[in-house]
Amino acid sequence: MSGYVALLRGINVGKTKRIAMADLRALALKLGYARAHTLLNSGNLVLEAERTDPKTIGSELSRAIEKRFGFDVPLVILSQAHLDEVIKQNALAQANRDPARFLVAFVCEGAALGKVRPLLKQSWAPDALHIGSRAAYLWCARGLIESRLAQSFARTAGEAATTRNWATVLKLQAALEQRENAR
Repeated sequence: MSGYVALLRGINVGKTKRIAMADLRALALKLGYARAHTLLNSGNLVLEAERTDPKTIGSELSRAIEKRFGFDVPLVILSQAHLDEVIKQNALAQANRDPARFLVAFVCEGAALGKVRPLLKQSWAPDALHIGSRAAYLWCARGLIESRLAQSFARTAGEAATTRNWATVLKLQAALEQRENAR
């Protein structure tokens, strides 16, 4: 079995699209995924699957979430290798300075990053933007609410991307490594 992370976009941030993490874990287990557990309350699901195609896992989870909870949730599925690659491609040194102000925007397909590439032509100082092959990296110096970059990125990327702060990204990597080491 291989380890994966499912990142659900836009759940538990307002009064709509609420999913209890215990219910999400139970749903994943019912679908046959092993050792499913969640991280935080923002839609981070770590699981094991015999299936090796992230698109298949994503489609299956997406259909089951819509059937069980009554709404569509965009999600991104990451293998352990994919997540490790995203972390290695971070070219912004600010990541460890204040992980809450450093975001990684994950996409299902690297081609989806083409929509946000024009943002690289603009100056966002004191914020910063880097785009890798599988994710975008946003440093929001004054915080997310004050960041013109974060706002422009969200408008441009739309539902193609879901973001996590750097601390959460590293916790997800640790959860996958812990799962692997326990085998």
